[in-house]
Amino acid sequence: MGSVNDTSLCVGKTPWWKEAVFYQVYPASFKDTNNDGWGDIPGLIAKIDYLHDLGVDCVWLSPMFESPQKDMGYDISDYQAVYSRYGTLSDVDDLIAACHSRGMKLILDLVVNHTSDQHPWFQESRSSKTNPKRDWYMWKPARYDPVTGERKPPTNWRSYFAGPTWTWDEHTQEYYLHLYDTSQPDLNWENPACRKAIYDEAMRFWLDRGVDGFRIDTVNKYSKRVDFPDAPVTMPGETDQPAPEMWCNGPRIHEFIREMNDQVLAPYNAVSVGELSNTPLPEQVLPYVSAAAKELDMVFEFSTIRLGTGGPFHGKYLYRQFPLSELKQYVATWQTWLEGTDGWHTVFCENHDNGRAVSRFGDDSTPASWEASAKTIALWQATLTGTLFLYQGQEIGMVNMPREWEVEREYKDVESLNFYAEAKKSGDEERLRKTEEGLRILARDHSRIPMQWDDSPNAGFTEEGVEPWMRVHDDFQNLNVERQERDEESVLGFYKKVLRLRKEYSGLFVHGAFRPVLEKDERLFVYVKDEMGFEEGDTQAEKRRKALVVMNFSGAEVDLKECGLDVAETLGCEPGRERLLVTTLRKRDMAGMEAGTLKAWEGRVYLSF
Repeated sequence: MGSVNDTSLCVGKTPWWKEAVFYQVYPASFKDTNNDGWGDIPGLIAKIDYLHDLGVDCVWLSPMFESPQKDMGYDISDYQAVYSRYGTLSDVDDLIAACHSRGMKLILDLVVNHTSDQHPWFQESRSSKTNPKRDWYMWKPARYDPVTGERKPPTNWRSYFAGPTWTWDEHTQEYYLHLYDTSQPDLNWENPACRKAIYDEAMRFWLDRGVDGFRIDTVNKYSKRVDFPDAPVTMPGETDQPAPEMWCNGPRIHEFIREMNDQVLAPYNAVSVGELSNTPLPEQVLPYVSAAAKELDMVFEFSTIRLGTGGPFHGKYLYRQFPLSELKQYVATWQTWLEGTDGWHTVFCENHDNGRAVSRFGDDSTPASWEASAKTIALWQATLTGTLFLYQGQEIGMVNMPREWEVEREYKDVESLNFYAEAKKSGDEERLRKTEEGLRILARDHSRIPMQWDDSPNAGFTEEGVEPWMRVHDDFQNLNVERQERDEESVLGFYKKVLRLRKEYSGLFVHGAFRPVLEKDERLFVYVKDEMGFEEGDTQAEKRRKALVVMNFSGAEVDLKECGLDVAETLGCEPGRERLLVTTLRKRDMAGMEAGTLKAWEGRVYLSF
């Protein structure tokens, strides 16, 4: 099987990936070494010691494959080639070696729900109806209006990127299906030859080079409703209707994923984390991640990170405010569902498809509230059960793009621009205003601006005089890695600290049982973690520890007793038997710290023994 994952598979009896810290790198925006304005793989290699020092165990590299870049690499035209701006195959080999030599691992994005329309497979498929690869994609004849004779798509399904899911091909006189952009035709997983090609060309090719696994894009969308019914009308007045039930968690999806695992993932001991959208119930998720089912190791479920959005289709960017209690409810649901099961879960609050966490869940309105809330978000994430995923720049508290930046000038993402254009075309000024406001909070673009390394021109992402592919944030001189590395109490310094504590107390924070406290309080986010990880009969089990995580998610001081919280009582220990493990406060502020009062956006963890 080549030089794949034969060592370091488990820590004791625990798979390595459960206690690992994963770090997502968006290659276009991480570090540019050849001064073309785009990040590249050599840039990632140059910063690999930075990630190692942070406490990262595994790098997740977003798509770096050959692509026309209509959707920033999620439109792949060659699974076995590297986009020239990012580097070469040799660069990927060097990256694998750089990770492995430091005891780190590397996973790639696996994008196999669709390809680019420039992929040779699709070029063959669209060449004629009799081509052997015709059935590798989903083609359907047109429908015609019985009165007017007007040609219509096969169904009324609406795309994730706005507009219909069907595009007419003039050459072969049929429509092809694309859940996303018209340039991203969906592969037909019903075809065994297509699946075999995916396993060989998109998976084994990279595993044989030493890659340690995959983040699997849109993993629950491979099995469509092949009877192709129309979706019910939920958006009156619109031609295209939301239809996720037609392709999410379809009739053969578990069969397909089991096959992928049996034929590729398991033989290579490759880690797998799937992107699981439109699957809001734990009982829907468990079949994907149950150890007995042998499908995926873990998945990203999006209930928490999608808070504030108006839904995946027409209203996605119609932002709505939400109370803290709603956030806490989702967190509690996905923290407690694992208990008594053989499944596993992920912990994350940022990725390449969402606005920055400190701008959404925290407060970036002043330097003080920015630092305090960024640290509390770090504490929140580091104390939750599951495998922790960070996104580039999260560790320094990067924020959303300035509100003054114009959407049509500075936003680049195909989804953002399509939703904005659709709202503008509607002629509804209120819809346009709300869409623009939503984009300023939620757009995918916010996570994609260049990484802020230092206070030099272009934030150290690329050289002075080079125009980056996206504009550098205006505040980069104040918010950057170099500045925070000089300050051990910075946001970056705090991330390093809590990541070390997460590993030291893995039985509490990675594996611990979660018990919510003060669930209805709209200022405090509080929960108890009970230490887990003891084998049956272990005499140390009686000494298992508890942690109390107390976080103020508001801009005002909070008196704990007024809220009904007694630290020792909540931990179940005698007064004085609790110990402060960590606080988000700087040392200068701890002198006046009162045990019963939390400052604005302060977080603490107490231990009992």
